[in-house]
Amino acid sequence: MITAVLCFSCSDKTTVEPLTALSPETIKRHLAELSSDKYLGRMPCGPAEEMTVSYLTKSIKDLGLLPLNGTYTQDVPLLTIEGEMGDVMNVKSPKGDLSWAKNKDFVIHSERKVPTVDLVNSELVFCGYGIVDEKLGWNDYAGIDMKGKTAVILINDPGFGGDNPDFFNGDIMTYAGRWDYKYDMADKVGAAGLLIIHETASASYPWFVVQSSWTGPQQGLSGIDRTQDCGIKGWIHLKKAQELFAQSGLDFTAEVKAARKKGFKPKALGSTVSVNLKNTYKECKSQNVMGYIKGSKTPDEYIIYTAHWDHIGIGQPVKGDSIYNGALDNASGCAAIMAIAESFTKSKKQPERSIIFMWVTAEEQGLLGSEYYIENPRVPLKQTVCNLNMDGVNPAGLMKDLTITGKGQSDMDKYAEEAATAQGRYVISEQEPEKGYFFRSDHFNFAKKGIPALYAEGGYDHAKKGKAYAKEFKDSFTNNNYHAPSDEFDPETWNMDGMIQDATLYYNIGNKLANSDKWPQWSPTSEFSRLK
Repeated sequence: MITAVLCFSCSDKTTVEPLTALSPETIKRHLAELSSDKYLGRMPCGPAEEMTVSYLTKSIKDLGLLPLNGTYTQDVPLLTIEGEMGDVMNVKSPKGDLSWAKNKDFVIHSERKVPTVDLVNSELVFCGYGIVDEKLGWNDYAGIDMKGKTAVILINDPGFGGDNPDFFNGDIMTYAGRWDYKYDMADKVGAAGLLIIHETASASYPWFVVQSSWTGPQQGLSGIDRTQDCGIKGWIHLKKAQELFAQSGLDFTAEVKAARKKGFKPKALGSTVSVNLKNTYKECKSQNVMGYIKGSKTPDEYIIYTAHWDHIGIGQPVKGDSIYNGALDNASGCAAIMAIAESFTKSKKQPERSIIFMWVTAEEQGLLGSEYYIENPRVPLKQTVCNLNMDGVNPAGLMKDLTITGKGQSDMDKYAEEAATAQGRYVISEQEPEKGYFFRSDHFNFAKKGIPALYAEGGYDHAKKGKAYAKEFKDSFTNNNYHAPSDEFDPETWNMDGMIQDATLYYNIGNKLANSDKWPQWSPTSEFSRLK
């Protein structure tokens, strides 16, 4: 077992007493509970949501956390749509008809609250990366009316795999490379359909993740008029995209190269697509769970810790198992935040600023719980100092590194580096920037509103077994367990030391800022800025 390190920068006037050691048993207890089969994969509005929310609420009450505005929960209105895909997607091309099989070759869904959505001989148009950016003078939909048409686009952005680090940030994925950006842009240009070409390296996950994540119930925030949005959205397998281009008389590789250059113009493929989708839908209310410690000096200034409690429920069986337990993703983060909250409640001194601990819903469905909170905050956003987000906490053991996702964005890097140095660790930037992790967890919604956020973990340099082992461990999880039923807690092989190491670091950062009058700022080069 490792014990908590002392607060960093001991000469700093804001430093308080050493923290109470975080408990590995606390993390293990909550992790084992939340990832057990009885929670049925923690799907928002699913059969085990009430059990999940009740467990979290009871746990924070037992710690003595206070309710925000008189309650420990926040209702998050969701629209759940479950689409039944047609068995085949039919494509008519200049060189003959194609018939693609659902799940194997394509996965589609709709965000419209309607019983049926169809594409009938919808013209297919290759629209590059589906990006429109006036500042860059970039428009992949330039000069074409997309009404009635279906856009075929590439995942990621034009900078990926290039040799210019300044062009779309090189291999560091920009927000324009994310699927949710591409969905929104297809809506804005009025397309009837959108098909994203899946490629494992560019997407950062295998085809199985598309199959598991985009089939079954899909959720969005309710009360949003989507009648004019793109009707059918989804993915096609890379091999089928290559087949489509060949049947359309085009060289796929050459067209991809053309799409990476400024001045690209969308190209009609001379082909049409037909597919149908039948929807069942319902409105429901999921819940964010939150509690806080009131500050002793400036209680109207807030540090917010977040972790998402949800996963993707019951899905496609794999080796006879259909419960997607979500142990690492993200029962581990829930458990770590609970241990941090426990340590704060045991501290001898009340923090000067208030500290909120929040377990948000529907992250897996598009960061919906944190989005709803940000649009309906319980405390003023202008009084929110920072966000500390945990999503997937290292189960491999002690690490020499602290890897900051989105390093260079804000002063949170400085606080993280000080805390890491006190633990004898070094700080590095994310090692797989092409995967766009900065846009893939709940801290991103805080960042979009100008609140500096930290998303960091150890994971690339194992303290005893080195970098090769750490990489093998990460790759194995991504390839075999990510969004799969096999993401289960194994008390025999999971090492709590790494979890305690990262949770302690997060405690120390929050502790420092909670006993300071400093406000972290964004770097001049960041696209985000502090709310005025």
